[in-house]
Amino acid sequence: MKKLIISLSILSGIIAFGQATVKNDSAKVHNIQEVLMTKKVFKKESDRFVYDISNAPVAKGSTTFDILKQTPLISTTDESTLKIAGKNNAIIYIDGKKSNMDAQSLAQFLKNTPAENIQKIEVITMPGSEFQVEASDGIINIVMKKKMTNGLNGNIRMASSANIYSSNSSSFSANYRKDKLGISANLTGSENIQPQSYVLRNGNSKATNESVGDIIDPNKNLGGYLNIDYQLTEKSNMALSWNTWANKSYNSTVNLFNTIRTLKEGNVWETKYSRSKNKEDARSYNNSVNLNYELKTDSLGSKLNLNAAYLNFKRFQGTDNNTYESTADGIDLYRSRYVSQSLPQLINNFSGMADYIQKFKNDLTVSVGGNYNKTKTDNDTQSVTSIFNADGSLAEVYNAEGIKIDNPLSTPNHFLYDENIYGLYVTVEKKFSDKFSGKIGTRYEMTKSTGTSDNAQDVNLRNIERNYSNVLPYLSLNYAINEKNNVSYAFSSRMRRPSFWEINPVKNILTENNYVQNNPFVKASSSYNQELTYMFKNSYFLILNHSLEKDIITQVPLQGIPVHADGSVGTQNQLRYIRTNFGDKQEMSAMFGIQKSFFKQAWTTNFNIGVQHNKNNGSLSVDPTTGDIFPLYTNNTSSTSFVVQTNNNIRLDEKKTWFAGVNFFYVDKQQIELGMLKNLSSLDLSLKKIWNDWTFTVNVNDILKTNIVEVEDYQENGNYNYVQNNMYRQSVGASIVYSFGNQKVKKVRNIESASDEIKSRTK
Repeated sequence: MKKLIISLSILSGIIAFGQATVKNDSAKVHNIQEVLMTKKVFKKESDRFVYDISNAPVAKGSTTFDILKQTPLISTTDESTLKIAGKNNAIIYIDGKKSNMDAQSLAQFLKNTPAENIQKIEVITMPGSEFQVEASDGIINIVMKKKMTNGLNGNIRMASSANIYSSNSSSFSANYRKDKLGISANLTGSENIQPQSYVLRNGNSKATNESVGDIIDPNKNLGGYLNIDYQLTEKSNMALSWNTWANKSYNSTVNLFNTIRTLKEGNVWETKYSRSKNKEDARSYNNSVNLNYELKTDSLGSKLNLNAAYLNFKRFQGTDNNTYESTADGIDLYRSRYVSQSLPQLINNFSGMADYIQKFKNDLTVSVGGNYNKTKTDNDTQSVTSIFNADGSLAEVYNAEGIKIDNPLSTPNHFLYDENIYGLYVTVEKKFSDKFSGKIGTRYEMTKSTGTSDNAQDVNLRNIERNYSNVLPYLSLNYAINEKNNVSYAFSSRMRRPSFWEINPVKNILTENNYVQNNPFVKASSSYNQELTYMFKNSYFLILNHSLEKDIITQVPLQGIPVHADGSVGTQNQLRYIRTNFGDKQEMSAMFGIQKSFFKQAWTTNFNIGVQHNKNNGSLSVDPTTGDIFPLYTNNTSSTSFVVQTNNNIRLDEKKTWFAGVNFFYVDKQQIELGMLKNLSSLDLSLKKIWNDWTFTVNVNDILKTNIVEVEDYQENGNYNYVQNNMYRQSVGASIVYSFGNQKVKKVRNIESASDEIKSRTK
C-alpha cells in the first residue's frame, strides 16, 4: 500500500512551484547589472529554453537549487525533487553530462553548490535522440562558469523542518582544484519521520469496506559522493566518480481500522470490524562507480566520450502483518491472521556508453553513439501465513474445494530477472541561418530479458522471456521571426521500462483483502510527444503540447468476489491494486507564461496559466498474475482542468540582504488512471537573510493545508473506490548555509554515468 500512496502523492506534484531569491552583488555594480538585464535573460534556442544566470540578479547568496526553482517551467513541491511543466520527471545534467547521483544526494549537491558558479540553465522539454531518458522525461542542464583558479571552496548546510514530526539534515561539500587535478566531495546525513493518514473506501451493492488510519515511516539516511577529474593532456581528461547512499527505515507502522459490510440472504447486511496492524523493517544500500574518458579531437569542439559503470543495489525488507477481530468502538478482541514476509532485493548492473560528436565549420554537427546495459536482479521472497482461533490456537483451514491445507502456510518465491539493453543513436543538427535551425535523429533500442521463478505456483510465472526492439525518431525546428518573436516545433518518441520492483511478483499487504500486487508480465510503454512553442520578447511564452502514451504502466483497482482460474468462486470481496499495462492515454495542453522583473528588479515573477485535457482508454478484468476474474474495471473517460502557478521573489531592502518569496499553485480536478483526482493547491511563504558568507532562510509550506490528494471512481457495474491521502505537506522549516573558501574555483567536471538510466528504475 505504501507504493500506492507514493504513486498518488506523485500526482499531487502535477503542478508545483518553488521560490528563489533576488540578489545583487553590491550597490557599486548596480548600474552594470541594469545594463546586463537588457540582454536576453530567458530565451528559446534550437531545442531548449535558456535561462542566463550570469545576466540575472538572482545568484549572489543563493544555491543552485534556489536558482532552479526560480527558472521558468521548473518547480518543486517537496524541496527535494524538481519538475518540468508537462513532464513526469526532470533529469539533471551538468555541463551536458547526466548527474550520476541518486535523488537525495543530488538534492543535497544542488543545495550546497553556490549559484555564483552557474553560467546558465537549459530546460530541454523534448530531449533529442542522444539522450538516454524515459518516456515523458525532461532535462535540466546546468552550465557552470569556466574559471580555472586554484584553491578550495565549499559550504556547510544545516536544515530543519516540522509538520507532525521534525526532520533534520546536515551536509558538508567541498571543491578543490590544483592545476590539472580537480576533486569534489559531499557528505550528507538526515533523519525524519514521514507521516501519512488516509481513508480508503470501496465496494458495490453487495459488499463495502472502509479502512481509516495512519502510516508512520521513520527514516535515517547517510550518503555522499566523490568525483576526481584529471587532465591527462590539453585534449584529454580522465574522471572517476563514486556515489553512495544508505537508508534505514525500522519500525515503520500501519494502523487501520476496517469496517466490512456484506449483504446476506434475506437482504440483511452483516457488519464486521477488524484492525490491521503492520510493521516493517527495511534498509537499502545504493553504490555506483563510473570511469570516464574524454578526448577532444579538434578545435571546433568535436570530442569522443567513453563511460564504464558498475551499480550495486541492495534492499532488505521484512514485514509483519496482523489482523485483529474488533468491536464497533475499536476494541481489539483477538488476532485472527498473521502474515510474515521477507522481501530482499539485490540488483547488479554493468553499463558501457560511447559517444562521438563531430562539428563542422558550416554549423553542422553530427553525433553518433551507443550504450549497453546488463542487469541481474535477485528477489528471494518468503511468506508465511497463520490463521488463528479466538483462543489463540491455530485454526483448521480449507480451500475453496473443501480440502484441508497447511496452517501456517509457507509460500516462497525466488524470482530472478536478467535484462540486456542495446542502444544506438545518430543525430544531425544544422544551423541554416541566423534565424533558422533544426535537428533530426533516431534511436534504436533492443531489449532481451528473462524472468524465472524456481517455485512459483503458477507455471506461467516460472519462465518469462521478452525480446523486443524500438525505433525512436526525433525532430526539432526553430525559427527566429525577428528580434522579438520566436517559434519552434519538436516531435519525440520514447519508451518507459518498468522499475525492477514493479516486475517482482509479490504482494504488499495493507489489509487481509486489500493489497498491491506487482506483475512480472508488465512490458515497456511507449510515448509520442509534440510541442509547439511561441516566445515574445524573451519574457512571454505560449506552449501547445500533445502526447500519446500506449500501454501505460500503472496500478489498476480490481475489486469484487474473484472467480478463480479453476472455476471456483472466492468467499470474500477483495480489492487488489494490480501493477500492469492499462490501455492508452492522450494529453493536450496549452500554457501561457511570463518571466519578468519589475520596479528595478525589486520584484521578479514567474507566472503560468494553462488548460489541460486528458483522455483515458483502458479496461481490465483479469488479474494477470493469478488468472482470477473480477468485474470489469474501465476508464474510458476524459477531463479538462485549469492550472495556475506563480512564483514571486521580492527584495525587501536597498542593501539587497533581505528577500521574501510568495508562491502559489492551483490545479483543477482531472481524470487519471485510478479515477478523478480532485483539485490541489498550495500557498508557500519564505523569508531569507544574507549576512556576509551566511544565508538564513525560514519557510512555511502549504499554509492553507490544501495539498491533500483525493481520488474517487465510480464504475457502471456499481463498483466504487475512494482514496484520501494526507502526507502533511503543511510544514515550517529553517536552514543555515555557510560558504567558505575561494568561490571562483572551477567545479569538477560532472560525468554522465553509464548506469544512470538503470539506477532510476531501482526506486
